[in-house]
Amino acid sequence: MSYETVIGLETHVQLSTASKIFCSDAAAFGGAPNTHISTISLAHPGTLPRLNKKAVEYAVKLGLALGCDINRRTHFDRKNYFYADLPKGFQTTQDRAPVCLGGSLTLKVGSTGQRSNPVIRIHHIHLEEDAGKSMHDQAPKHSMIDLNRAGVPLLEIVSEPDLRGPEEVAAYMEEIRRLVRWLGISDGNMEEGSMRCDVNISVRPMGSSTFGNRCEIKNMNSMRFAKRAIEYEVNRQIALIESGGTVEQETRGFDVAQGTTFSLREKENAHDYRYFPEPDLPPVVISEEYLTDIKTAMPPLPAILEQAFQTAYGLSAYDAEQLAQERDTALFAQQLLETAAVRYKGKDLSKTIANLLINKLLPWSAAGNIRPSDCPVPPVHWIDYAQMIESGQLSASAAAQRLFPAMLETPDKAPTLLATELNLLQSADSDFLEQLVDEVLARFPDKVAEYRKGKKGLLGMFMGEVMKASKGKAEPQTTTRILQEKLG
Repeated sequence: MSYETVIGLETHVQLSTASKIFCSDAAAFGGAPNTHISTISLAHPGTLPRLNKKAVEYAVKLGLALGCDINRRTHFDRKNYFYADLPKGFQTTQDRAPVCLGGSLTLKVGSTGQRSNPVIRIHHIHLEEDAGKSMHDQAPKHSMIDLNRAGVPLLEIVSEPDLRGPEEVAAYMEEIRRLVRWLGISDGNMEEGSMRCDVNISVRPMGSSTFGNRCEIKNMNSMRFAKRAIEYEVNRQIALIESGGTVEQETRGFDVAQGTTFSLREKENAHDYRYFPEPDLPPVVISEEYLTDIKTAMPPLPAILEQAFQTAYGLSAYDAEQLAQERDTALFAQQLLETAAVRYKGKDLSKTIANLLINKLLPWSAAGNIRPSDCPVPPVHWIDYAQMIESGQLSASAAAQRLFPAMLETPDKAPTLLATELNLLQSADSDFLEQLVDEVLARFPDKVAEYRKGKKGLLGMFMGEVMKASKGKAEPQTTTRILQEKLG
């Protein structure tokens, strides 16, 4: 029997606020254990929470970006369970009135055997606090608790069970990561725990509309591990069903070394947590004015800029996607493309500028951890650099190997001046090139005869000889035209 994999995700995103969600303790990653704490983080008797306004703003921003309905009156609840790294004995979260409802996310997948660009529905997004961290490798016989993370603000994005495999899960997580970084609400760093997900997996016979019992794999903080865990768990569930067994609804962990999932506990239901409204926090009322202010301050979303790069500048879907991975990069690219269109009217430098950004400037930026917009070279110099390549004054290889590093070393010097000093400029002078072509053809009469008998591949050899004779200064397009005319 063929089976269909059904997956729903609960994605936890740590918000980049300066302080925790209900107190002024630092929310930054790192620090010595138990240094970002206070009496409120430790839940001392008599202490009271106070909501971080910035966390609400960040939640609303993500909700708007995903097309959610923003709940105008939302409140917090207590989720009761005992765990050693949860000092209060309950987690302050949102159960019945989450801040964002509905919404969707379109994925970019569609290779052979996969669905093309599936739309994943969002059930809701809610605010909550993180728990502390249990550390089991600090002492031979004891576990240690670090409460620095206790109270750090989280957004939990709960999807509908619309995902159908590990490739879609990876695409979903990548898109969520791009979006939260784009909005500036989280760094999305999975290695540091800023973003992680719980994966709910079930299988059902192909064509069935009835869901099977699901198992939840907790705290996946690596897409590579998540993919392995999903593949193992799907095979485990299918094998269990095929052997006549039943998949029990449970929470499972993932053993990285073995590549297997293992049972942690029976899956809880909502009533097990005894949710009830948080009495120490008043409801949050979101006004139309507040919502309008956030909408006005929102940056253009990546999908909008991707479309603009394709329609306004004729870039390929691949180039547009590469330029829209990070907000700073996309806005910098948009600035270059707009300025180039004004500076060189009638000349399309879009593809050359995209190649410069994708193949040279972005790798340099990533290597030095420097934003492209903070590059010391003025944007107009990059545009002139692209124009020199497009006009044939400069070969792409010479620009990449010699002019690019020279511009970074002397950012205030114009690229035309640098190219002249480095003797990189190519010549398109017909008289000069005709003389070189005549000299080369005169040296190889036998090859000329072979070419005229049909061995057209020799054109590259002639081109190389002209380049040698010109010391790389022969402009390729003009040289090729003259060679073809002479040989013809």
